Amino acid sequence: MEKKQWYESLFENYGQKYDNEIFTQGTIGECDFIELELGSDKSLKILDVGCGTGRHSIELTQRGYTVTGIDLSESQLSRAKEKAASNNLQINFIRQDARALPFINEFDFAIMLCEGGFPLMETDEMNFEILKSVTRSLKSHGKFIFTTLNGLFPLYHSVQEFCSDISVEGNATYRSNTFDLMTFRDHNITEFEDDLGNKKTLDCNERYYVPSEITWMLQSLGFKKIDILGAKLGAFSRNDKLTTEDFEMLVIAEK
Repeated sequence: MEKKQWYESLFENYGQKYDNEIFTQGTIGECDFIELELGSDKSLKILDVGCGTGRHSIELTQRGYTVTGIDLSESQLSRAKEKAASNNLQINFIRQDARALPFINEFDFAIMLCEGGFPLMETDEMNFEILKSVTRSLKSHGKFIFTTLNGLFPLYHSVQEFCSDISVEGNATYRSNTFDLMTFRDHNITEFEDDLGNKKTLDCNERYYVPSEITWMLQSLGFKKIDILGAKLGAFSRNDKLTTEDFEMLVIAEK
């Protein structure tokens, strides 16, 4: 049997605990920004890639938008479906691998927030497959908004210190971070307790990207307008220039 990747193991039985993590608390503000970018046009079809427990999909559906949420994790999706049902919402949540989405020119708008798949893959090629797959899913003038890890941050700061500064009792903890300057990958040991009370320790590695790499990849996929900004939790804004202080970057790309 094929060994599970760390991101697959992480999201098994981790739906409820995930919703308490500090990085999932900015949903309302993030959806306010998305709505501005949508021009409040309720006719637009939205794809939520790596939707997790459905927090953005649910909030946008409550605001009157049509959203399809995809994720690799059964546990996250079942939590998303529970939450949607308890809010009397009909949302199409589907288990899909973001690298091989079945959609062609189907959506006006795609979001991929809070590292929804990208940049968690084992290789740069796999991460690029996600961008390629989402691009195929978009209509000819589609817009793609995503957040990803800012490669400028670890050049100036300790990732481990940043993670311990924002950690809260009961949430996942990260230690033994080592940032590789040749690959721009941060290797760490993540410890957490899942929804069933099992303590887990995983060897994780995530790819940090610099703005020029993101720009080059998106241009090669046919995006004409690319803006890269600093991503402030729950307070995305086109006024926030990306700096070395931003742990994440916000990317807005238009075909």
